[in-house]
Amino acid sequence: MGKVGLGVAAGVAVATCAVAAVMVGRRVRRRRRWRRVVAVLEEFEEACGTHVGRLRQVVDAMAVEMHAGLASEGGSKLKMLLTFVDALPNGSEKGTYYALDLGGTNFRVLRVQLGGNSSDRSAILRHDVDRQAIPPHLMTSTSEDLFDFIASLLKQFVEKEEGFSELSAVKSMELGFTFSFPVKQMSILSGILIKWTKGFAIEDMVGKDVSEPLQQAMSKIGLNMRVAALVNDTVGTLALAHYHDEDTVAAVIIGTGTNACYLERADAIIKCQGLLTTSGCMVVNMEWGNFWSSHLPRTSYDVDLDANSPNPNDQGFEKMVSGMYLGEIVRRVILRMSEESDSFGPISSKLSAPLSLRTPLMAAMHEDDSPDLREVARILNDDLEIPDVPLKVRKLIVKVCDVVTRRAARLAAAGIVGILKKIGRDGSGGVTSGRTKGLSKVRRTVVAVEGGLYTNYSMFREYLNEAVTEILGEEISPHVILKDTEDGSGIGAALLAAAYSSPNVDTVQLL
Repeated sequence: MGKVGLGVAAGVAVATCAVAAVMVGRRVRRRRRWRRVVAVLEEFEEACGTHVGRLRQVVDAMAVEMHAGLASEGGSKLKMLLTFVDALPNGSEKGTYYALDLGGTNFRVLRVQLGGNSSDRSAILRHDVDRQAIPPHLMTSTSEDLFDFIASLLKQFVEKEEGFSELSAVKSMELGFTFSFPVKQMSILSGILIKWTKGFAIEDMVGKDVSEPLQQAMSKIGLNMRVAALVNDTVGTLALAHYHDEDTVAAVIIGTGTNACYLERADAIIKCQGLLTTSGCMVVNMEWGNFWSSHLPRTSYDVDLDANSPNPNDQGFEKMVSGMYLGEIVRRVILRMSEESDSFGPISSKLSAPLSLRTPLMAAMHEDDSPDLREVARILNDDLEIPDVPLKVRKLIVKVCDVVTRRAARLAAAGIVGILKKIGRDGSGGVTSGRTKGLSKVRRTVVAVEGGLYTNYSMFREYLNEAVTEILGEEISPHVILKDTEDGSGIGAALLAAAYSSPNVDTVQLL
């Protein structure tokens, strides 16, 4: 019995050791997998680095590309489009003006009443807004069908105000038309549609003036209204901000997409020699989403995102900065992490699906300040079908969101300072018409910023503001104000209609 007992004991010991060895082995493998997950984050964070030296390189590259885009057509990835807006609202505008804002599956009509008190640069006495959905079938129909529908609703909106139907019979009303699709501007009144986006596919409008079918539709139903200004949303934002503050020199939109415009000297627009403006300046639409430089911190995730997008090798800056793409970059990093560890469980089909993590959800995870990151857990479970994610993994995901957001905001900041450098408002003199000017007195400079990413995402806004200060330095940054601006695409368009409604305003000409 003694020998048997010893044998059993020995067997149990061996089995126990084997079990222990298996458990130790599992723990070792889990640690290795976890280290690989952490390594994914560390590599990504390093590749996304935006130290101030690199940001200043991006600033210089932006200024150089702006100059190249002004020098010749196709000279830069920045299109640097003329807007034919050479006079911005200054507070003297008086009367009632209208705006039509068409940029997606909805459109808005606005009525803006201006007091005309130039000493009070906020003399917008009232504004009314009506939002309407565009029936899906009109997005692929004809230009006549689309604008007949819009004009009829615009007329209903005008006639809601007592007396306006009588007034319109004797006096033409002025309309600012915000059209947020790719357009080659031909004058303040007209522009040629390059292509449709956002689900529209009305073939008979491509290559045609976009103001003409609207004007015809309004005339057809007896609406005595004239398109006084055709603009995009960035120009409207600049107009509204300048109306409130004459030191405003640029406008940036950072939302689903991103773009910028600014006030440039006419003689710096070398590709349009013979450009005559009454003010000596013109607003330039940069289309900065297409900016590219080797100094941008591009990762393998950005390369893959671009390759699998509908527009590869296009809009490179936008794909690193705007709300359309930030959530997608985070999703791609999380997917890579889940491939390295079983902490995420089986890889879900949702996590593998492109664009399944929208940027508002990413922002909600990033800004989750609960001790156990409940909102992160909820979004992972409900939206990406990843249940029961451990707290340490949730913390890692928040860090991924932070890396992506910080890079985007700091690059946007570098872009803004690049504009200031080009026009000599960054304290260095700037690049103007191919020569560098000497140091001059620092002027107060306002940049209008609009878009949900900046307005609604506090961490993004903090990172952007912080980076502008960091790049400019303590001496210059107090003179640069980033001003949150709302509804430039609506009210700003009405203000431009007011600015260009006077018969005394000369039309910009090309000799």
